Amino acid sequence: MVEKRPLFKLFCHLTLILGIASVAFPVWLAIVATTHSNGEFATGTPLWFGDLGLDVFKALFYSHDKVNGSKFPLALMLTNSLIMALCITVGKLVISILSAYAVVFFRFPGRMLAFWVIFFTLMLPVEVRIMPTFEVITDLHMLNSFYGLTIPLIASATATFLFRQFFMTVPHELVEAARIDGAGPWRFFFDILLPLSRTNIAALFVITFIYGWNQYLWPLLITTDIKYYTIVMGIKQLLNVNDGIVEWNKIMAITLIAMLPPVLVVIGMQKAFVKGLVDSEK
Repeated sequence: MVEKRPLFKLFCHLTLILGIASVAFPVWLAIVATTHSNGEFATGTPLWFGDLGLDVFKALFYSHDKVNGSKFPLALMLTNSLIMALCITVGKLVISILSAYAVVFFRFPGRMLAFWVIFFTLMLPVEVRIMPTFEVITDLHMLNSFYGLTIPLIASATATFLFRQFFMTVPHELVEAARIDGAGPWRFFFDILLPLSRTNIAALFVITFIYGWNQYLWPLLITTDIKYYTIVMGIKQLLNVNDGIVEWNKIMAITLIAMLPPVLVVIGMQKAFVKGLVDSEK
């Protein structure tokens, strides 16, 4: 017999509603802010739509309008962020899955030592590694380039560890059956392991794409040319106003535009993402 506890159920629903509201309220303010003129922010923060409608978005995309008195190539920054995020995502997945495959299915001297060296990098925060990495990138003349934006962020101990844990659950009988059928290492990898790993790949794709898209500190260090600015960098630059009024309506509009690609990736891959995190079937 299931005990009915209406007060507890009501409390749970109220908690969930408050949690959703606390997350959605800043997004709501950003949407509302795009429909108001900058003068209206002097007296307070509006909570309902204004009279501008979609004029701010049209000005950003269909004209060469400036933001806070400076040039702001929105389309170029979105393209740079997309290139950076995709390169980091694909690079992380390829390197991680190959390194995990080598550690699990091949026997060579120093195999576990190599894995634990990779794993120990998880204990080093980004701030510890960032200055040595910056010096290496400078010596290789990779400043202000997509190579410098992406290559230092490709290696991932987390993804390698997750793929290794998944590969260790693959039945040994499956490996033996593939070997008896004449499947070599590459055929076993592409025909058996990759199809089995598709949900894990989808989950890691979403995580690493958002990670690459939201990068701020690293692009800020190695880019001084506006041609390589990312959208996250651009939003921060808009707040650096010495004289005049901060154009909050345009900043909020650009922020909403910058949120769209990660949101679309999460929505489009939601089922595979959740299945890759919780499904244990092989």
